[in-house]
Amino acid sequence: MILTLKEIRRGFAARVGEREMPKLVLASQSPRRQELLSAFGVEFSVIPAVVDEDCIREDTPEALAEAVAYTKARWVADRTAEAVVVGADTIVLLESSEVLGKPRGVEEAVEMLSLLSGQRHRVVTGVAIIDSRTGRSKVFHESTRVFFRKLSPGEIQRYAATGEPLDKAGAYGIQGKGALLVERIEGCYFNVVGFPLAKLGQALTEFGISLL
Repeated sequence: MILTLKEIRRGFAARVGEREMPKLVLASQSPRRQELLSAFGVEFSVIPAVVDEDCIREDTPEALAEAVAYTKARWVADRTAEAVVVGADTIVLLESSEVLGKPRGVEEAVEMLSLLSGQRHRVVTGVAIIDSRTGRSKVFHESTRVFFRKLSPGEIQRYAATGEPLDKAGAYGIQGKGALLVERIEGCYFNVVGFPLAKLGQALTEFGISLL
């Protein structure tokens, strides 16, 4: 008989006298974050949060990423019973502390990539976890330094034309063709993709969810 991963988890919980893991909900429609969670075989549902991120103001980029992540998680938790909700937000920062959001088109993507060319920048991801059953929450962030190699105008134009940058903060995806633009990184690679996995995994265990 072939067992599914869900059946194996249930069987293991029953043998060791543990309760079943609570329902996990991702408050994000980001394909990258969904792929990262799916890689661990944990079951989760997706409920994109409906919030106006432009209305959220904080004094630092780190506080802003955490505040947006919490707002997303809170919106979903208020509408979802008996679940642990995870929200996240990623910010790309130039050395001048200028924030680069998602480009609104190819032209703006070219402008952003030109600013990043030959420079280093920071990627800050804020994460919020809320247990809708108890109201308990945890908020944290991770920061990674990314160093771009010097790009030619032609490389920038060709990459922007692929469409890959258009739904990503900073106008690049390190897990895709954007990897060709990156010289090196300092810190967590997965944080640049969308989740600081080590920190996320440790935090989720506090809410009864194991990624291992």
